[in-house]
Amino acid sequence: SDSMSLPRLGRGSMGGMLALPQGKGPHHVGCTDVMVGHTQQGLFLRLFYPCLLRAGAVEPLWIPRSEYCAGLADFTLRRRWCSALLSIIIGSCRVPVSWNGPFKPRSGGYPLIIFSHGLGAFRTLYSSICTELASWGFVVAALEHRDHSAATTYFCTAEAGREEWIPFQRVPQGQKEFYFRNKQVHQRAEECVRALQLFKDIASGKSVLNILHQDWDLSVLKDNVDLAKVAVMGHSFGGVTVVLALVKEPSFRCAVALDAWMFPLENLLYPEVPKPVLFINTEKFQTPESVAKMKRLSSRNSQTKIITVLGTVHESQTDFAFLPGKLISRVFGARGTLDPNEGLAVTSQAALAFLQRHLNLEEEFDQWDQLLEGVGDSVVPEAPFCRSNL
Repeated sequence: SDSMSLPRLGRGSMGGMLALPQGKGPHHVGCTDVMVGHTQQGLFLRLFYPCLLRAGAVEPLWIPRSEYCAGLADFTLRRRWCSALLSIIIGSCRVPVSWNGPFKPRSGGYPLIIFSHGLGAFRTLYSSICTELASWGFVVAALEHRDHSAATTYFCTAEAGREEWIPFQRVPQGQKEFYFRNKQVHQRAEECVRALQLFKDIASGKSVLNILHQDWDLSVLKDNVDLAKVAVMGHSFGGVTVVLALVKEPSFRCAVALDAWMFPLENLLYPEVPKPVLFINTEKFQTPESVAKMKRLSSRNSQTKIITVLGTVHESQTDFAFLPGKLISRVFGARGTLDPNEGLAVTSQAALAFLQRHLNLEEEFDQWDQLLEGVGDSVVPEAPFCRSNL
């Protein structure tokens, strides 16, 4: 809907300030937006998938519409006036994938990853990691959550063309943060479960209407997603979301939590997490309390792993790592010392090794197994402040 009228662009002709990398895996990557249902209880996600190469492919905008710039300016700076400036700086950035590109069929289907974004983010801000995973043969569904934790989002009511926007909401005055965030994390985990249900519906042959009416038919997914091989993955608020999703949905076989913000999860739930989690932390974000919560999970499940990527900050696991310039790092916080391409490689390789192990994939991702033990360039086992006590 948002990218349909754009001119065709050659590689690098107008990438704007953002140099998002192409996937390193064997598949070309396509991308489309999917919205189902006319209420807040529906779903909104961006799908990344292996695709066939097609001449004249259009690349989608990284920030899908100006409303997201306004939401981002509001969330990061608490200043709406920056949104025009932000639009100029990042409004023309594109993602190096084929918009609505033709799906590449695979007998037996691709494994599926449901991806959950962080606080103040939205469905497109993890395009680098989602593209990378899709290029290795995954269908990745990047959700846009409707719990008021996205910078902004919307749904389309049944009235023709009417959009209802859901703004970012701060913790209300006088309300305990834990109570507010706990309610959100439950809603987010339920959206992850609903996303899986969407793929199950498609697989069972139900006709599912994408109300963004793109010329991309969801039924192509019918025999091309392996619903026996499904994982959840997320960053920050999304990291804790996917841990909870494992409790709510037995079909999720494992979770990859990028720099998980463990605070919103109630203590009761720790003994309930049945499946393995890979925690990939950045060096600068985690607290001893948060890591202690991760360790509660790893003490219950020997397959749960905790590693830290050195030279990284919280934003290193988002697309913001690939924005150049001092202005952007002032706006969006510190930058890590590790090259962002390197950071993405370590993160995706560790994730792929973990997914190979727990989804029983027949790939060669086990070549990166040592990363799961925190062995390799720029990774350490557990968390740096735990290691310093040794």
